[in-house]
Amino acid sequence: MAARFVAGTAALLLLVSLQPRSAIAQDSGQVRSLAATCSNCHGTDGRALGNIPSLAGLSKVYFVEQMRAFKAGTRPATVMQQLAKGYTDEQFDTLAAYFAARPK
Repeated sequence: MAARFVAGTAALLLLVSLQPRSAIAQDSGQVRSLAATCSNCHGTDGRALGNIPSLAGLSKVYFVEQMRAFKAGTRPATVMQQLAKGYTDEQFDTLAAYFAARPK
């Protein structure tokens, strides 16, 4: 199950990464699709249940810092270090803006 999730996430990230920056920023459908890659663990629109942290309402700066730390391997995690490697800095910025705008 986890392997299918990671493979599906990787495929979606590849599709989104092939889009020009302006297309991602202007198409809210693509932004929602990118954010949906986080929903299995972090809940719909980033509002998690249980012990997983919610992403909704996080500051953009904090979100990007944490994602870069996961990608660099400097923040301990179970799967986030692997997942973060599939995102670009532009995608981190896009996700940060999306989740910052979501109510907690």
